[in-house]
Amino acid sequence: MKSEVLNGATSSSSATAVIEPAAPVRWAGVSSESLLAQTARRLRRSYTALFGLGIVVLLILVSIFADVLAPYDPVINSVDEMFQGPSRTHWLGTDQFGRDMLSRIIHGSRISLAVGLSSVLLAIFVGVPLGIVGGFYGGKVDTLIMRAMDLILAFPVFLLAIVIMIMFTPTAGLLGAMKIILAIGIVRVPIYARLVRGSVLSIKEKEYVEACHALGQRDPKILLRHILTNCMAPIIVTGTLSIATAIIVEASLSFLGLGTQPPTPSWGWDLKANVAWIQQTPWLALGPGFAIFITVLGFNLFGDGLRDALDPRLK
Repeated sequence: MKSEVLNGATSSSSATAVIEPAAPVRWAGVSSESLLAQTARRLRRSYTALFGLGIVVLLILVSIFADVLAPYDPVINSVDEMFQGPSRTHWLGTDQFGRDMLSRIIHGSRISLAVGLSSVLLAIFVGVPLGIVGGFYGGKVDTLIMRAMDLILAFPVFLLAIVIMIMFTPTAGLLGAMKIILAIGIVRVPIYARLVRGSVLSIKEKEYVEACHALGQRDPKILLRHILTNCMAPIIVTGTLSIATAIIVEASLSFLGLGTQPPTPSWGWDLKANVAWIQQTPWLALGPGFAIFITVLGFNLFGDGLRDALDPRLK
């Protein structure tokens, strides 16, 4: 009897000794990387996106340190140096008022980038809440918001921006830039409202949103924590690409005389002023035109790469 008890105790102790904690299960093909890490990894693979990002970073640095990089004051006239060609003292020559074109292009980057970034942020801050509220609640609220957006979209972007700028009366300096930001931001609001509304209509039917409702969470918490966070990828991509469009609109308004007024440096205004002398001094128009081209190219390349990097279907 004792031997059987001892044998049973021995076998139970040996069985207990064999049992060990199970190792965590690792599913094949499932990555534990965060969305930010995956996006950065995919961006590093795209040489065009990195090239565009390099242009954007360079332009931001130029606009920040414009006072240091510009060799001359961009607004001081010099009658004795009118229409000088490219030289060691004036790399891109001087305009009809004797102002250094390189200095005006460097300082003009501030207006272009400030208007592009600020107008897109304004459109996002207004359009995204409208799209979220309309898509989440639906009904009369959604109908009212979308009809207002359709009314704005009924006008061409440039035409509506021109009308708004005529109402505001273009001026020089910071006030003039703020008017352009407001005009471009207004015409871009419907884009983000419709984009976010479409995403919300799909996201609000997901199981985790229904679970939040079942747990009694309030609508503001659901909208901010679970719905808005899942709409960020298209907002970021559209915002990056919209900066290039906003810069083109600002340059077009300035070219028509409805943007920032002189003597404030502006690529669009300098392009307009120098086109009249393009046969005698072609280098004067090439500088602002090339600045607009390279800036828009940089934002477009970076936006396309960012869109591919944030696409969950890509691995």
